[in-house]
Amino acid sequence: MIKRLNVINTGSAIDIEQSPLECPYCHQSQIPEMLVAYKNEEYTFFIQCACMNSNCKIVFNVFYDHSTRSFHQVKQADLKKKDFNEEIELLSPSFCEIYNQAYSSEQMGLDQITGVGYRKALEFLIKDYLISLHPEKEEDIKKKFLGNCINDDVNDSHVKEVARRAIWLGNDETHYVRKWEDKDVSHLKTLIDLCLHWIESEIKTKKIIEEMPG
Repeated sequence: MIKRLNVINTGSAIDIEQSPLECPYCHQSQIPEMLVAYKNEEYTFFIQCACMNSNCKIVFNVFYDHSTRSFHQVKQADLKKKDFNEEIELLSPSFCEIYNQAYSSEQMGLDQITGVGYRKALEFLIKDYLISLHPEKEEDIKKKFLGNCINDDVNDSHVKEVARRAIWLGNDETHYVRKWEDKDVSHLKTLIDLCLHWIESEIKTKKIIEEMPG
């Protein structure tokens, strides 16, 4: 059976010769529903599949080698996960989840979508940070462009400056023409790490001052 899938990061399509696969979650052998493809290398594609078992239905990932018409599964256990400090996990669990999804895509060689994921993670981090500081402005912060949030609502100069630059590089990952041609995803990740450092420092400083009032 041949399945025609759109290849998201090239705008083209690919015909895939389907064969039974085992769902890594329920372990049922099946021909899963293939949802979308991303080109990874010249002949290799990353395929998202949905389990057909009605008691499972979980989406899992496989690599497809177009030259040999063969599949091999991507085991989630083989992918590294970035651990975040407790302050960040409590502040923005969505940031932690999105960041690690982007990190997984980076490890799988999906360079065309990795930066977009990190850019989205950054938005959740900054907005959740600002909402924690200004809960009365939550709805306004959610609706604002991230750049405006940073300019208008971030008071800490360290957070403001590194977040602004992270936005510049994050936006490059979503645009057709890059502005910062000498910078890449590694620089974006460094800026996100700096944002985390300064936000964690601010949270810890505030906590110690509250615990030890002068």
